[in-house]
Amino acid sequence: MMKDTTQILTKLRELMQLVRVRDISCISAYIVPSDDAHQSEYQCQHDERRAFLTGFNGSAGTAVVTSNSALLWTDGRYYQQAEKQLDSNWVLMKDGLTTTPSVGAWLAQNLPRGSAVGVDPRLFSFRLWKPIENELSSSDCHLVPIEKNLIDEIWGDDQPPRTSNSIKPLKLEYAGVTIAKKWELVRKQMQEKKADVLIVSALDEIAWFLNMRGSDIDFNPVFFAYMIITKDELLAFVDSEKLPTDFSNHQSDNEVQIKVLPYSSIGLEISRIVSTKDTKIWISPTSSYYLTAIIPKSQRLQEVTPICLLKSIKNDVEIKGFVNSHVRDGIALCQYFAWLENQLSLGEKIDEISGADKLESLRRTKDNYVGLSFPTISSSGPNGSIIHYNPTNDTKRDITVNEIYLCDSGAQFLDGTTDVTRTFHFGSPTEFQKEVYTRVLKGQLTFGSTIFPAKVKGQVLDTLARKALWDVGLDYSHGTGHGVGHYLNVHEGPIGVGIRYMPDDPGLQENMFISNEPGFYQDGEFGIRIEDIVQIVPAQSTHNFSNRGALTFKTITMCPKQTKMITKELLTDLEIQLLNSYHQQVWDTLSPILSQEGDSFTLSWLKKETQPI
Repeated sequence: MMKDTTQILTKLRELMQLVRVRDISCISAYIVPSDDAHQSEYQCQHDERRAFLTGFNGSAGTAVVTSNSALLWTDGRYYQQAEKQLDSNWVLMKDGLTTTPSVGAWLAQNLPRGSAVGVDPRLFSFRLWKPIENELSSSDCHLVPIEKNLIDEIWGDDQPPRTSNSIKPLKLEYAGVTIAKKWELVRKQMQEKKADVLIVSALDEIAWFLNMRGSDIDFNPVFFAYMIITKDELLAFVDSEKLPTDFSNHQSDNEVQIKVLPYSSIGLEISRIVSTKDTKIWISPTSSYYLTAIIPKSQRLQEVTPICLLKSIKNDVEIKGFVNSHVRDGIALCQYFAWLENQLSLGEKIDEISGADKLESLRRTKDNYVGLSFPTISSSGPNGSIIHYNPTNDTKRDITVNEIYLCDSGAQFLDGTTDVTRTFHFGSPTEFQKEVYTRVLKGQLTFGSTIFPAKVKGQVLDTLARKALWDVGLDYSHGTGHGVGHYLNVHEGPIGVGIRYMPDDPGLQENMFISNEPGFYQDGEFGIRIEDIVQIVPAQSTHNFSNRGALTFKTITMCPKQTKMITKELLTDLEIQLLNSYHQQVWDTLSPILSQEGDSFTLSWLKKETQPI
């Protein structure tokens, strides 16, 4: 449903004329990013400022408002969604296309010389700030921090309060490693970099390091906090009333003492630390410009934090949890798809929302289930072509035997996070639909079985998943793979596989977990995506890349891929072997569990769907 943004834009432009910063009497443009103060991908409702301003509620996008223009930049996952949600006040800037200028370039080209551009410095990372600042300076324009958020002023009393939910400790039986051990590893890297202090603002890094989880952001088990680490102290900046009642026991179990300070005092503490002139302070370039600017340039070490990389390489307990949670998740998925196919064959009415609700109810019955890891993308027919579609009562379609059904879903378990996509046609797909499904599958099988040198950048492997589509002039406008957190954010850095350069990617390493998810989207007709989570494991190769080490992927997602959608003639013998081998593994893993549970209905469906081709 489209939102009329006329009054909001009018109020924002009035406030822009009243801004007084240094010698600036007003600002000519105001940038509203998606981020919160921790540069999170997803936000709590309090921080959904860009959505409030624009009416567009996708997870990625940057709004720019001038005296006579309103523009929204977003990537290929959201082109269709933005076109449907933006009203006539807005111009959609399709980020990622060669014809689309960057935010900084557009502002530099369209603002008068000497103009000031404002942004809340807490909501903009240093990494985003600097290139825009440089592009503006080329036109004698300036990027200036506006401490008082203008959107908050307009939103007023209607703005939802910041969530402040209770925090829960994550037991060592799930976390695997104590805080003390993690601190030891971090201190070692700080010593190597000659850093005295490490400032941590990313919420998932804090939750992982402290072996605690929260619920301040929907679907993301994190809590609002900052952290400062030194050789001798652990400082957590968090509202104390949120802490677990057994916080003392949690510290004892993890062999540490944590000093708790008010959440809002992080800036003051950094200012106090920098007053010691020789102190070297490590802060990630993805942290906010506000925090970074407090630290003199001569005292900064700006690199991705050691926690970010440590978190991405799973320990033995986390690995076991990942595998086990995907088995339980696979049972729920098979139960859902078996139920759905049967209901449709009986002529029952199932829509995208009731289908997603059924899947969630099945997941809820599994051990260690906490909640969903993101809103289920339950999409039928043309809605499937909207890459990150989220069904609402206004947009929902019936799931029928006449359209392709794409279901991208995931769950949070105490021992792991899942994310899986399957695409089904419960009737008779067209030849073109079968061809593109097969080409997506070819890319997924090729990517999932490739052998590559240790620490190769994920970007290098991206083409492998696209080649079968590229061969006939087709493509998809999203990444091929993203890291996955352990009972944490479903999208986890610093690794990824895609066309875009990832500046912090340390290279793919053993026991990282990433997604494998090529797709194809026919605008206004259908979408196809096949997604597994894969573990990076050692591989056998003749020459071992001159002792650099060989790696490959091991699929841990357990759910059949619909063979009815395959044009077999397009598959090579190796691809057929890979698919049959995977389906045998799914059968061998899940069938004993279904038999033990007495679920003969789902077992029969699983046997049908895992037959070799």
